[in-house]
Amino acid sequence: MPLFMDIHHNVEGLTAEAVTGAHQRDLEVQSKYGAKYINYWFDEDTGKVFCLVEAPDKEAAAAVHREAHGLVADEIIEVQEGE
Repeated sequence: MPLFMDIHHNVEGLTAEAVTGAHQRDLEVQSKYGAKYINYWFDEDTGKVFCLVEAPDKEAAAAVHREAHGLVADEIIEVQEGE
């Protein structure tokens, strides 16, 4: 299944607690779209969030975020895992 990194720029009010809650909501919704959110990283100072997800396509990855919490990524990039 394709692997995607999504990037959220300048998320207002970003906190560790908020991003953890958003990720949990992604996990609750993901199976509906055939996706699997694997991990996330964030920087409170810049408001950036990065999410790694296996999904059938970019649209499925975006749909999970849209339904789970409404914070759709600014960019979704297909990536390949290094060895």
